[in-house]
Amino acid sequence: MPKSCCGAGLTMFVFEAETISTDRALTDAAEVDYTLAANADVVIQLKEVRKGDHLALDNVTIKGLATPGRTPEHICLLVTDRTRAPEPWFIGTGPTLMVGDLGRTELAVSAEQGTKDLFASIRKLKNLPDYLEILPGAYAGSVCGRNLSANPTSTIGFERRHNKAFAIKEELEFVTYMLSDIPPPPLEAAKIRATNSGRTIMQA
Repeated sequence: MPKSCCGAGLTMFVFEAETISTDRALTDAAEVDYTLAANADVVIQLKEVRKGDHLALDNVTIKGLATPGRTPEHICLLVTDRTRAPEPWFIGTGPTLMVGDLGRTELAVSAEQGTKDLFASIRKLKNLPDYLEILPGAYAGSVCGRNLSANPTSTIGFERRHNKAFAIKEELEFVTYMLSDIPPPPLEAAKIRATNSGRTIMQA
């Protein structure tokens, strides 16, 4: 499901494939830009976010981090509140890094390719400070991962210590682990993704 971060004149989305999105209706109602990663495979009008772009929302700055793996166009949002400190405050990780697990990788590309991409993306997240709070996009009960906690937030440091998938350091071990026990895909995931991309209209 697309995850959004709303502010003055902007709504940022992480394009997903689990549910039919109401993103465009929300952006129309709020009169803000529909914003996705620049490499998102869509046929709808949008504002593109590229690697390293900074988006200012009053006293808050959002930096887009390219984190392919969950999907090729996945981004995480690194948020800084400049009234408090120049360091980042939290990161919105969507269904990439979650509390207790990492996101599945086979809904947009092959599972193996997605997992290799995810391994590179996770290395970027491991370079972030331990104190940084994580706001994920899925929790226990979701089919996005296998060992998800019901806790709504965590930190980079806690996940570094207690998230088995996040702690793996070698790519081969990581790929082997992530390709085991993948949950069944959401029903009609490919059709949902095509609908969210603007290519088709999904019938009820």
